[in-house]
Amino acid sequence: MMDSIFEKQKTPIVFFDGVCNLCNGAVLFFLDHNPEKNLRFASLQSKTAEHILGKKVLPNDSPSSVLFLENGVLYEKSTAVLKIAIHLSFPWNLAPIFRWIPASLRDVVYDWIAKNRYRWFGKSEACRIPSPEYKSRFLES
Repeated sequence: MMDSIFEKQKTPIVFFDGVCNLCNGAVLFFLDHNPEKNLRFASLQSKTAEHILGKKVLPNDSPSSVLFLENGVLYEKSTAVLKIAIHLSFPWNLAPIFRWIPASLRDVVYDWIAKNRYRWFGKSEACRIPSPEYKSRFLES
C-alpha cells in the first residue's frame, strides 16, 4: 500500500520536524533557495505525513528530522539533504558532490546534529503556520 502511494507521488516533498527550530530554519532556507518552486513541504507531525508515510511520526520517534520523497523513493538523513540540495540555487546545488563520502560516515554527523537539535536550537510547542506567501508550498496538514 505504501509503495503505491509513493509511486503516485510525483511532486518532491520535504518532510520535516515541525516543532524543531533548526528544521523550520532549514525549510525557510529551502523556500528561499528553490528557484523552480517545485519543492513541497509537510511536517512529520501532519496528517499528510501520516497518510503518505503510513504512520504518524512523533518528534522523539527517531533522530531523523528530514525525509525527502522524490519520484517514488523516500530518502532519509544526509542523503535526503543532498537530494534536496539538487533543487536549490547555486552554490547550494553543488552540495551533492559530497555523495562520494559514504552515507554511513555522513549519517554519523547527521545523527549527532539531529540528536542535539532541540538542545542547541530549541523547539516550539506546535508546528508553525506558513506565511501567506509560502502557504501554497505546504501540503495540508
